Amino acid sequence: MQFSENWLRTMVDPNMTSDELSHLLTMAGLEVEEVEAVAPPFTNVFVAEIREIAKHPDADRLNVCQVDVGTGTLLNIVCGAPNVRVGMKVPCATAGAVLPPGADGKPFLIKVGKLRGVESQGMLCSARELKLSEDHGGLMDLPADAQVGQNFRDYYQLNDLKFTIKLTPNKADCLSVLGVAREVSALTGTPMHLPEAHIVPVALTEKLPVKISAPDLCGRFVGRVIRGVNAKAPTPDWMKQRLERSGQRPISALVDISNYVMLEMGRPSHVFDLDKIHGGLDVRWGKAGESLKLLNGNTVAVDEWVGVIADHQEIESLAGIMGGDSTAVTLDTENIYLESAFWWPQAIQGRARKYNFSTDAAHRYERGVDFESIVEHVERITALIVEICGGTEHVKVGPVDDHVVNLPKRLPVKLRTARANKVIGVDFTDAQIADIFTRLGLQFTQEPGLFSVTPPSYRFDIEIEEDLIEEVVRVYGFENIPSLPPVAPNAMLIAPENTRSAFTLRRQIADLDYQEVVNYSFVEEIWERDFCGNDNPIKLQNPIASQMSVMRTSLIASLVANTRYNLNRKLNRVRIFELAAVYLRDQAVTDGALTIAGYDQPKRLAALAYGPVAAEQWGQATRNVDFFDMKSDLENLFAPKVLRFNKVDYPALHPGRSAQVECDGKVIGMIGELHPRLQQKYDLPLAPIVFEVEIAALQAVNLPSHRDISKFQAVTRDLALVVKQAVSTQDLIDVFRAEINKAESCKIVQDLVLFDEYRGKGLESDEKSLAFRFSLQDTQNTLQDDTVELAMTALVAAATAGVSARLR
Repeated sequence: MQFSENWLRTMVDPNMTSDELSHLLTMAGLEVEEVEAVAPPFTNVFVAEIREIAKHPDADRLNVCQVDVGTGTLLNIVCGAPNVRVGMKVPCATAGAVLPPGADGKPFLIKVGKLRGVESQGMLCSARELKLSEDHGGLMDLPADAQVGQNFRDYYQLNDLKFTIKLTPNKADCLSVLGVAREVSALTGTPMHLPEAHIVPVALTEKLPVKISAPDLCGRFVGRVIRGVNAKAPTPDWMKQRLERSGQRPISALVDISNYVMLEMGRPSHVFDLDKIHGGLDVRWGKAGESLKLLNGNTVAVDEWVGVIADHQEIESLAGIMGGDSTAVTLDTENIYLESAFWWPQAIQGRARKYNFSTDAAHRYERGVDFESIVEHVERITALIVEICGGTEHVKVGPVDDHVVNLPKRLPVKLRTARANKVIGVDFTDAQIADIFTRLGLQFTQEPGLFSVTPPSYRFDIEIEEDLIEEVVRVYGFENIPSLPPVAPNAMLIAPENTRSAFTLRRQIADLDYQEVVNYSFVEEIWERDFCGNDNPIKLQNPIASQMSVMRTSLIASLVANTRYNLNRKLNRVRIFELAAVYLRDQAVTDGALTIAGYDQPKRLAALAYGPVAAEQWGQATRNVDFFDMKSDLENLFAPKVLRFNKVDYPALHPGRSAQVECDGKVIGMIGELHPRLQQKYDLPLAPIVFEVEIAALQAVNLPSHRDISKFQAVTRDLALVVKQAVSTQDLIDVFRAEINKAESCKIVQDLVLFDEYRGKGLESDEKSLAFRFSLQDTQNTLQDDTVELAMTALVAAATAGVSARLR
């Protein structure tokens, strides 16, 4: 909503500066987004009259003018404007004047100088030179009643500001200067001065037949016939100024008057060319197959969801949105039908957006417009039309035709003083609240501690108690609410040493050359079936898009989508991770401060690697990342904890190149290569490697403890065992670790690692050879051969007994 400060002050003029007024409105919930001067600064420009004109002796296109600026002495000014004439009133910049900057950005100083040998003592100005408009067709032609010698800024009211306020959708009552004036009056206690209501005498008995067939569309319809208007009459300068400073472009007198009163009082209206209406009007819902050419030139199709105003032959207007081209007023129009109505907000909402445009009328009607003062509104427009477009001796006005069929019922809303005090945090008395309601123009009845308020016809935003509480605190002033410290104690707590923060985890995995991504928790339903085998995902009741309709139970699908996005942009190496929540059904979860019954929301860390293991370089040969590269990164994140990997079948992973991850005896996630089926479906040239693990397991770390470092040399022994191919490496490692923990002779084993796997010549077709390297060390003595052999013999015996292994 944009308006002129001077226009506002004609209705309510509080004793405060423009900055103070701006702050007052903002603190009352009418955020002032911008305050802008209506014209750039300039000085020494006066209203002048051209007394004489003579041709320049040395230039055919220049004239030498004698100009009166009210000083008693005529100024000699050379002018080349094509529209200059004797008796013309124009703005004149005298010597010493500073005009707005030109194309070079520097202010333009007027000096006495010579043009083609003739002295010029000033400059006659166009609107473009004063930066008032882009019109450069000639001098600015002022009305004949302009007072010679008056400062032009005062005459043209250029010491004015344009206020732009950013209204919330509920404040439709402030979509007019009158509405803002009500607010200022209530906030400051300054009395209002409304435009005088002048009722034009009725000279006709003519009424246009009107039928309201859709009371759920139109609750009240007011119209009147006006004959003999002069549509070519110029719009007064004062009205043009106010329209322009409100962001409206003047068009013609009849249209400008309608727009002016809409901005003034907040209610749109429409002017029909009476001679183009066939018979009477019918206010109804549209019908399939109907169409209408609008004032903006678009032809739109109408259906049963859109309201229309139709005559006996065709549709003439989209109800509450825009008029039709067939009955539009022109400069030749002589007889008009003036209409204003109350359209139900729910009958207008969304209709303009259906046709991909917006209008000032629809913007107001879909939020709710005053339904009681429509007749006064029509009388105000009528008076301006008669005054501007012909006068009472030429213009004949018919009676107001008021059809009331279905108006909103204003139900009282109750406010408890104790409740308002609790919500606002300030102790109000009943008398203070009663004063605020009175200033706002809200009718109420009062009991001790209880108010019953009946909302006015122009307030569609007051429906519940909290709406009234908002009104109280707005008028009281948000800035007047005291700032109090929190009641609860606020102490800095020391982070536990055995827990890593999510920030630390992000830093650690970023150090491993992964980049973080952030994805929506909403995903496609088909992703849940493909990547999780989930046929019953948690569905959203109101998804923001059809492809984001369910909550994800895994992060892997989102990472695959990120990978495809990068591959489509010619990036052949991707290493990404995401730390976020997933959403699972779990009937064991109950409602709590951070939980919702029936749903578990654990956080997980997922990562994906695709393409070369390292960026292309001369230092190492290029090879693609594999399962063991990703496994190494995962083990680095958990170190010094030791992870256990078990074979697992997971819908998203390759059945032979994937594993279940265990930590401290608990399954915490999985790791593996993407399933070939999904690789093909999602058009990936290579199979990415992914892992996904619980954050809780990563955050829990063991506190460091003291352990002596051995001074004695370590011994290494290699052990190659032949086992059946069905025996996994993890099974054999589990046997070794169990023996190390149980047998005293094996306590000297510090570490073991698989360094070779062999299948082929010398072994049966169902056998394989696994070679392990053992590190043995004692903290007290130098190891002897017999001690080492005793330990190795025990390990071989355990492997033989546990998995039927034999020495190779």
